[in-house]
Amino acid sequence: MSIKAVVFDAYGTLFDIQSVAAVTEEAFPGYGELITQVWRIKQLEYTWLRSLMRRYEDFSVITRDSLAYTLRILGLPYDGAAFERIMDKYLHLDLYPDAMAALAAMQGRKLAILSNGSTGMLNALVANSSLDRVLDATISVDSQKIFKPAPEAYGLIETRLGVPPAEVLFISSNPWDACGAKAFGLNVAWIERVTHEAMALACVKNDLVTPLTMFKAIRTQMDELGLEPDYRIHALAQLPRLIAAHP
Repeated sequence: MSIKAVVFDAYGTLFDIQSVAAVTEEAFPGYGELITQVWRIKQLEYTWLRSLMRRYEDFSVITRDSLAYTLRILGLPYDGAAFERIMDKYLHLDLYPDAMAALAAMQGRKLAILSNGSTGMLNALVANSSLDRVLDATISVDSQKIFKPAPEAYGLIETRLGVPPAEVLFISSNPWDACGAKAFGLNVAWIERVTHEAMALACVKNDLVTPLTMFKAIRTQMDELGLEPDYRIHALAQLPRLIAAHP
């Protein structure tokens, strides 16, 4: 296998979506982590529901709607200014500490993002994190108006980069995304940041699994879809060595 392009998911893969918890905690003391977890789960659910219903709205709308849902069901009143401060963090998410060095070490191959994020959100996020210096392309699903894991979304990689699926390595920490990319025919590396063993230990510490642990388990563990990634890694820092083995 020869790898000519390395394509990354954005949210949760290059960018730490949990970094928004600092802002939600400031706005709603004691609720920051819970808001962030519920918000992310609902955000993903809305992408899948809207794709199935063929009622596309871009990711900025979905992100706003899922935040409004989260605050409502938790019974947290808010004003417009607080809401906008939280939303703005999505344009300034923290990069994972090993992201920039990993991408810089893979120069010579086409490097890109393929994300459910809207074009405006992604361009701002990439510029604010300085990833625009190392990426060849930032690809949004906007042009297809359907979200990953729909095949049409992954097809944008070849359309934009001119590299066939067999020569692409797709990187995601999201299990559903890794499965979707594999089903499409891409080579896939899944970043398993929370191992099955660690998650199982967290779940048995108490007689009752806490909501935060439950939400984390739902988001981080590989799904039972009959699909397996080609590679399992635990951090972006492991990618350069993996790529070097496939010139």
